[in-house]
Amino acid sequence: MSETKHNWTKEEILDIYNKPLMELLYEAATIHRLHHDPNTVQVSTLLSIKTGGCSEDCGYCPQAARYHTNIEGNDLMTVQQVKAQALRAKSSGSSRVCMGAAWRNVKDGEEFDQVLEMVRTINKLDMEVCCTLGMVTENQAQRLAEAGLYAYNHNLDSSEEYYKEVISTRGFEDRLETIDNVRKTNVTVCSGGIIGMGEKKEDRAGMLVALSTLNPQPESTPINALVAVEGTPLEDQEPVSIWDMIRMVATTRIVMPETQVRLSAGRTQMTREGQAMCFFAGANSIFAGDKLLTTPNPDVNEDMKMFELLGLNPQKPFTKKVQPKTVEATESQYQDLGEKPKWTRPEHTIARNEKAKEKAKTIK
Repeated sequence: MSETKHNWTKEEILDIYNKPLMELLYEAATIHRLHHDPNTVQVSTLLSIKTGGCSEDCGYCPQAARYHTNIEGNDLMTVQQVKAQALRAKSSGSSRVCMGAAWRNVKDGEEFDQVLEMVRTINKLDMEVCCTLGMVTENQAQRLAEAGLYAYNHNLDSSEEYYKEVISTRGFEDRLETIDNVRKTNVTVCSGGIIGMGEKKEDRAGMLVALSTLNPQPESTPINALVAVEGTPLEDQEPVSIWDMIRMVATTRIVMPETQVRLSAGRTQMTREGQAMCFFAGANSIFAGDKLLTTPNPDVNEDMKMFELLGLNPQKPFTKKVQPKTVEATESQYQDLGEKPKWTRPEHTIARNEKAKEKAKTIK
């Protein structure tokens, strides 16, 4: 196997992205087979443990409190509720549970302690545990690692340049700092982005530059197609083409050969044939279940039928990395520090975000 390259340039990645499709697919599929079993796909279940009410202004997100999207918010789920959902996911073929909370950043206290107990509980079920909770400090990342966390998700969303056209309430650098804090632990990194937000090809390449030049590269990279939700600033965006998704998956596979590339949001708009081409191009992970936080997703039974049709097998847990040990709260070396980090708030103005916010005020 060739050594993973960490100095990709935007121009090099654009050259790959723009190759004739058959040539691009052949190259991506060849690299995929060098590093992965082409007939194995990792299956994750995404669970919203705290929905809605987020203070951020992410232009794609129906959970932002400032937009009117008819999302029903809920308080943090209990440990027993999460355990029941995890057992259900396990019985359906998932090897990983990813818990998402609509928070700007983790805050030390009772709720975070509850999340840590959720991590311990799921890890003891012999399932990989992933969390996406917003920005985290190094100490918070260490506490998650001690609890048995397998992966932490923190998406870059887009290129650093286009990020400023989508989000104004937190900085791109804070995302990189969070990833760096996770890297100081034994927790793997999951980080990717969204296409179809109005960005250019150069922005897609720019996002892959940011991800691929991390050393090590993320162990998992979700490639999401925007699901335009009514009430969000991006509600009028046209669905991204399946050909763009295939190209993005293939390019990601080439520049990040050892990473698991996850075909994430937007699969309800894809045919089985389109998804099959994404798997051929190097996607080897999906989210299963009828909902991704708040947006629709294919039914797990439909996914299993597709797997059978394509001869794909769900990946067993802890295939890529050994199961982390769980340290009980009473034995923890890392304690609640009551941290209040000053994460940035750029607060520049994004016209479409402001328009959606004002529209929401008239409805509410």
